[in-house]
Amino acid sequence: MSVSDTSILLVGESGVGKTHYGAQLLKRLMKGDGQLRMNGAATNLEPFEAAMDSLNEGMAAHHTPTTTYVDSVWPVIDVGGRTAELVWPDYGGEQIKAMSATRRVPVAWRDRVIAAPAWLLLLRLQQTRVSDDILSRPLRELKGAEGNNREVQVSDQARLIELMQMLVYISGATSHEPLQSKFCVLLSCWDELDTDELPATVLAQRLPMLSSYVASTWAKPSILGLSALERPLSPHGRDAVYAARGPEQFGYVVLPDGTRKTDLTLPIQLLLANGC
Repeated sequence: MSVSDTSILLVGESGVGKTHYGAQLLKRLMKGDGQLRMNGAATNLEPFEAAMDSLNEGMAAHHTPTTTYVDSVWPVIDVGGRTAELVWPDYGGEQIKAMSATRRVPVAWRDRVIAAPAWLLLLRLQQTRVSDDILSRPLRELKGAEGNNREVQVSDQARLIELMQMLVYISGATSHEPLQSKFCVLLSCWDELDTDELPATVLAQRLPMLSSYVASTWAKPSILGLSALERPLSPHGRDAVYAARGPEQFGYVVLPDGTRKTDLTLPIQLLLANGC
């Protein structure tokens, strides 16, 4: 891992678990028994320290304010002795929807898109809305249907595709061939899905248009499942069992082949070292 390969563009809307995953990942790095471990002093840990304090009490972390955008820098080392400085952002997920709605990308985001060689998209399938379109409801089914004035909204997967297209354009990628850059989709809150299917299969079933876009845009995308907490927590009520065992005893990743691993550093290690 070289320093130029250590920045990750983390894309995730509100409620997908960015802060929880960041806090659990930071705990794993400090514990040092995974593929990655901390290799020095980190900077700007305030957002994650608050989240770790909440998890230690068996409670969910509070929502990150909309205007927040903080980069934490975590010096890490992998099991092969390769070192890097992992730049991990914490921000309010509403910023993502704002970019989609306004079709404007703030300077901070533009700079990050251009600089980051690895992209990590966090999706929580349970909160995505799939509207009827020509793929799910062919025109022949609409023949003879009564007209109405109902409001037409773009589906979440169409909006996410448009967002990714914006970011790809800003990154300067102009090739008509699939992109060789590192790209990984993490399906968060995997424990809520209650499925034994492979992550890529679940994405294709739930968001087929987005799945096809990812497969056709990147040469070697990878789809993983993530359960950062392994069980639902409340920001208002304490889970005594969770607090007693400690949050580092919870959480897992589902690899593309369906293998379940408790090492939450694996998605990051794949991006930094070999690519997804």
